Amino acid sequence: MYQPSEMAGFMNAMYAYNQQLKSQIVAGGTPTSLPLDLLKLHSAEMTAGKSRTENWQSFVNVFIASQKAIVDTLGKTELKERYNTAINNCLNCHKTECTGPIPKIKKLLIQ
Repeated sequence: MYQPSEMAGFMNAMYAYNQQLKSQIVAGGTPTSLPLDLLKLHSAEMTAGKSRTENWQSFVNVFIASQKAIVDTLGKTELKERYNTAINNCLNCHKTECTGPIPKIKKLLIQ
């Protein structure tokens, strides 16, 4: 039976969290807290055969900053734009590191 790595599990949790954020934003809500410990991206056990490349490290730091910006209630950038920036950062990383979930991630974008 397939047992996802710690990183795969965390990626699935981030996906679910961002689905929830999308729904909240589309409904006119404003998220104010970030329940996920994004620093786990630096330590979670990777899927077999994968590693934290230099490219991955640069993407993850940008992603963490963009995800935190979503809940920054003092941000001057429109909430939808901040959210889509975070999702586009996911896509940019996945274009180089793990391409499989790209179609699923694209569904998170707010049109």
